[in-house]
Amino acid sequence: MTTAPKRFLALDAFRGMTICFMIIVNTPGNSATTFSPLLHAHWNGFTPTDLVFPSFLFAVGNAMSFVMPRWSNLPQSKVLWKIFRRTFIIFLVGYLMYWFPFFRFDATNHVTGTPFTETRVFGVLQRIALCYGIASLLFYYLKPRTVVVISVLLLFLYWILLYLLGDPTAPLSLEGNAVLKIDRWLLGDKHLYHGEGVAFDPEGLLSTLPAIGNVVGGYMAGRFIQRKGNDYEGLSVLLLSGVVLVFLGYCWDLSFPVNKKLWTSSFVLYTVGLDCLILSAILYITQFLSKTRWTYFFEVFGRNPLPIYLLSELVVTLLFVFKVNPKTTVFHWIWVNIFSHAGGYLGSFLFAVSFMLFCWLVGYLLDKKRIYIRV
Repeated sequence: MTTAPKRFLALDAFRGMTICFMIIVNTPGNSATTFSPLLHAHWNGFTPTDLVFPSFLFAVGNAMSFVMPRWSNLPQSKVLWKIFRRTFIIFLVGYLMYWFPFFRFDATNHVTGTPFTETRVFGVLQRIALCYGIASLLFYYLKPRTVVVISVLLLFLYWILLYLLGDPTAPLSLEGNAVLKIDRWLLGDKHLYHGEGVAFDPEGLLSTLPAIGNVVGGYMAGRFIQRKGNDYEGLSVLLLSGVVLVFLGYCWDLSFPVNKKLWTSSFVLYTVGLDCLILSAILYITQFLSKTRWTYFFEVFGRNPLPIYLLSELVVTLLFVFKVNPKTTVFHWIWVNIFSHAGGYLGSFLFAVSFMLFCWLVGYLLDKKRIYIRV
């Protein structure tokens, strides 16, 4: 825990908006009655919810662009220690988060331990850790332009690998894609996510390759803002870059569909472009119009993103684990007895917003005490 360093307002607001929306889409009161924009695309396609995770990676890269210059005067060993330590801790925290609470109730309502053989290995924080670690090493040892070239090559390489290693008849299908094949070979079905109805991890190992591009995009945007983000010309370049990337993503979608769960290369271009547009809007409002009163709500999330995200996931897990009676979880009881009275869709949304506000309150208390948890 440390006191806060000098903040970058637009970044804190952008990152906070991402965490805020992430909590809302992750915790509907009833998944069967959720407004469609708050659901992920079933397979190919795009919804606003699909922008949340890549935006977090974009914010990671953006923040990295402010930290990296401080490493230039540090010994190489210290820099590498920082990178590997942070990568390991974030990955471990993500892994333990999915294992939490390390026990479950069996059919007779007795407590049993959750075996290691059934734990999910990859996931949201694990992907953030891997993308952060790889991107940090690339930017530390190579020039930014070289890193951009490498990330573009990775997008094309991933496109090729999906067709070479996937099912010849359906290489981009749920059960025939190369991401699933590699994860199954490496980990086995029990260590994968099962929310798609089959063992398939949307944060699989192979699909981490293109996701590095989201971090690289965020880094380059942050670097550009530090150099030319104080004038309208710089803002217009960032805005135009976003438009071009969105257009290229749409074009690539014709042959390589935008797909969040496969994290396709067209998805990377499309989401980086959208994030550039959103960040441009935040910069314009906060820096050029000097309207900043609205930002504090989101800054609370942005100043403690990892602990607030963890809080949201762990609390929801506990609400599903503990029961008010043998057949009713605490989560379901709250939904039925409080929020369902507002109607299926509205009640589900109000549940998610209420839970987000609870997490915000915790973040607010941390901010008022100037407690900022870093890894």
